[in-house]
Amino acid sequence: MRSTAVGVDPTVTTATSASGAPAPEAGGAASLRLSVLDRSRIRQGQPPARALRDTVAFAQQAERLGYHRFWVSEHHGVPGVAGSAPTVLAAAVASATSLIRVGTGGVMLPNHRPMIVAEQFGVLESLFPGRIDMGLGRSVGFTDGVRRALGQGKDAADRFAEQLTELLGYFDGGQDGARSAPEVHARPAEGLAVPAFVLATGAGADIAAAAGLPLVIGGVRGEEAMLAAIDRYRDRFRPSARAAAPYVVVSGTVAVAGTAAAAQELLIPEAWSSAWSRTHGEFPPLTPAAEILARTMTPRERTAYEQALDGHIAGTPQQAAARLGALMRRTGADEFLVTTSTYDRSALLDSYRLLAEAVGLTG
Repeated sequence: MRSTAVGVDPTVTTATSASGAPAPEAGGAASLRLSVLDRSRIRQGQPPARALRDTVAFAQQAERLGYHRFWVSEHHGVPGVAGSAPTVLAAAVASATSLIRVGTGGVMLPNHRPMIVAEQFGVLESLFPGRIDMGLGRSVGFTDGVRRALGQGKDAADRFAEQLTELLGYFDGGQDGARSAPEVHARPAEGLAVPAFVLATGAGADIAAAAGLPLVIGGVRGEEAMLAAIDRYRDRFRPSARAAAPYVVVSGTVAVAGTAAAAQELLIPEAWSSAWSRTHGEFPPLTPAAEILARTMTPRERTAYEQALDGHIAGTPQQAAARLGALMRRTGADEFLVTTSTYDRSALLDSYRLLAEAVGLTG
């Protein structure tokens, strides 16, 4: 097990999880630690409010199924995503659950002042002690207009490491040099131990290593690039008061159904949204798979769509569990964060249920 000090997820370092069950080790399908990231995806013909309520209900099911944590995301000005205020949504999720860890995947630090983020997580931790995770990312707005509205430019991500240091300083209290001014205190955050995670695709892995924080990483640039970033993170990791050793969370899509074909169909709505965003500059709500399959795509759309279907785990419960276990062995990851979205909500919930059963999670 990993040994840590102040601020690290206690379920990483102790013999029991937040639900009181034995804490699993990474490596085999029967011992996977699984968590959930839900992006509050809007579905065609439904209002954003429905997506947010669905997220809260989803968290309740994830808790019953034995998932370790439930995170929500931050997107601004995106037609297909309702989750624009992750700390607000995390509060709703935490209020509706009682055992599962709740957090953000993540708060995009360049969009905010570190003191405000510290205060928000201080309030969350005060209301739901021992259950809150602070996942932090370095992305900025999706378009130039959104970035202007947020008061940021594309270069805002370059200040992430500095902002991260300032944010953590507000929790540490005694490290006045990390705060904007020694007399400034972010209450009620000061002195609280809220686990912090760095979300990364590439350069963020180095920042996580230097800060001595757990790393959350996906294979958006391909598995080889992800493996290289993980190796670099482990090689360069500097133990901190928050983590004595590297901790890696790999994120990705896992679609599970009764047949491999049905599981593959679950991937279609999100793949098409991704393809549309790449070819038209706007990330749309999810549409039914049948409508997408009936479309006549341009060559450019078809290429983007097929690329978006690659790199995911999809199959029957046995197939998905085996492939996920193999990925965990290749990465040596401590945890997997499932990020699956699809139009058919019932099929989505079944996918998470079948996966939980296949890897032996217990609610």
